Amino acid sequence: MTGFFSKIKEKMSGGSSEIMHEAEEEGYVELGTDSGSEAGSRVTVRPFVIEDFESIKPILDSLREGHTIALINIKSLKDKDLVELKRAINKLKKTCDAIDGDIAGFGDNWIAAVPNFAHIYRHKPKAAEEKKEVGEITEYD
Repeated sequence: MTGFFSKIKEKMSGGSSEIMHEAEEEGYVELGTDSGSEAGSRVTVRPFVIEDFESIKPILDSLREGHTIALINIKSLKDKDLVELKRAINKLKKTCDAIDGDIAGFGDNWIAAVPNFAHIYRHKPKAAEEKKEVGEITEYD
């Protein structure tokens, strides 16, 4: 057990070596909290609105950062220009592929894009599952 404390003391050594030595003698180790690292590891769910192709830049930057789940409203661009919408969605898809993220639409006007630590659940319709099971049974009959 003393070896464990020695390793922690070596790794944490700096201005607090006296505190670590006192804590070792008392049987506990006091570790400081680092509020800066906590803020960097939090996940942000952020809404975005795509009004034109140029408005995807902040979305791409947030996804590349790796701590943001983007909920994207595409209604305004969908109403304006479908060609620009397809172009914007293709750019989002390529970026999600590059960062090993995931992207999916939900509803008619929303897209969710997530970095590599998250996965978007896709519900398979029950009718499709039943057809697959029926197809498997009929193949073997």
